[in-house]
Amino acid sequence: MSDTDSASNSRASSPANGADEPKKTFADLGVSKELCESCESLGFKHPTDIQVAAIPPALTGRDIIGIAQTGSAVLLAHPRSDSIAKQVQALGAPIGVRTAVIVGGMDMMSQSIALSKRPHIIVATPGRLMDHLENTKGFSLKALKYLVLDEADRLLDLDFGPIIDKLLKVIPKERNTFLFSATLSTKVEKLKRASLNKPIQVKVDSKYSTVSTLMQYYVFFPEVQKDAYLFYLVNELSSSSMIIFTSTVDRAQRLSIMLNRLGYPAIPLHGQMSQSARLGSLNKFKSGGRKILVATDVASRGLDIPSVDLVIQNFDIPSNSKDYVHRVGRTARAGRSGKSITLVTQYDVVMLKGIEAAIGRQLPAFDCDKEAVAILSDRVNEAARAARIEMRETGTGGAGGKRGRDKGRRGKDDDRDRDDDVVQGGMPKKKFKKRK
Repeated sequence: MSDTDSASNSRASSPANGADEPKKTFADLGVSKELCESCESLGFKHPTDIQVAAIPPALTGRDIIGIAQTGSAVLLAHPRSDSIAKQVQALGAPIGVRTAVIVGGMDMMSQSIALSKRPHIIVATPGRLMDHLENTKGFSLKALKYLVLDEADRLLDLDFGPIIDKLLKVIPKERNTFLFSATLSTKVEKLKRASLNKPIQVKVDSKYSTVSTLMQYYVFFPEVQKDAYLFYLVNELSSSSMIIFTSTVDRAQRLSIMLNRLGYPAIPLHGQMSQSARLGSLNKFKSGGRKILVATDVASRGLDIPSVDLVIQNFDIPSNSKDYVHRVGRTARAGRSGKSITLVTQYDVVMLKGIEAAIGRQLPAFDCDKEAVAILSDRVNEAARAARIEMRETGTGGAGGKRGRDKGRRGKDDDRDRDDDVVQGGMPKKKFKKRK
């Protein structure tokens, strides 16, 4: 990276920094008085590590590459676009900032009206933004001064690369660009070269990592007892707000139905839900109306949830350590403590070891009462059967009810989750050929 300056910054809350070392304020970084007052009113008393590293050079006009662990940075992620816009509106209220949210799954006409009011800040997904550039009369980005690409690695993993390439061709070359990512992958490196001018690189961590306030555990059991162990954990930790991650839409639906039948109100969040339905689920969880969110990896990045006590990695343990880091990053945020429990069967041991190697720590076993699990099994199995029947009758799924490794459906279901997100972002849906 001969054209890239480098700066590093360790976590302010790290013991290595010294317990008595004073924390920086936004005023220390050169942020204007009006914005500092807004930050204070919103409860943002101290900047995060990536903000400490990135804000001063950004204020001097430098392009920024920010590499930070999940949960440490704050634009183009879905479905959190509305929450980002609300934060921008609140921060910019004293100086009259106007914003527009441009995402897929919402009415194009109302978005066109919002764009016609010439907002100062547009929070958008790439696909829908390109739709408006191509189809909304009078709209352009010729006056764009700042481009922020948040969670760039995630955007590129979702195949937004071609859309972003098109966007870069129609926006001014004379601009400031801020690119934030959890990892500096090959795709992100390519995007960096195409969109940034002599950037300064700032990092919080140089490898996949999890915060020190996160307590991480695993539970090992036979595959056939997965439902029973999940319910045991939910029952034992029922005072906690929790996100249970699944790899497929069907499993998210089935588990939410099963847990509701067992007396624990849960709500699903996945890629086949409309944008309004997703936001409804998210708001119920954030407000405390539901303490359990059963989600696919739609929820593993970018959600604005201030406090989650527990993350359970359920059913298919993530095969990618980056996905693990992002899932557990939903808890222990902004200096708070949290807990994650990864469910591991006889088929998942190798993946667990890979995750441990990537994050640089060995997970301890979470203590479970096997006799209690056995007592719960019959009740759980009945609820699981009833959930599968309900899904068949309502036409909301069925594949998630199969045991074992789902007979080759795993990849198909994962793609279906992801592709629906892409459609929500305004991109064409991919077609899959039927297997012969």
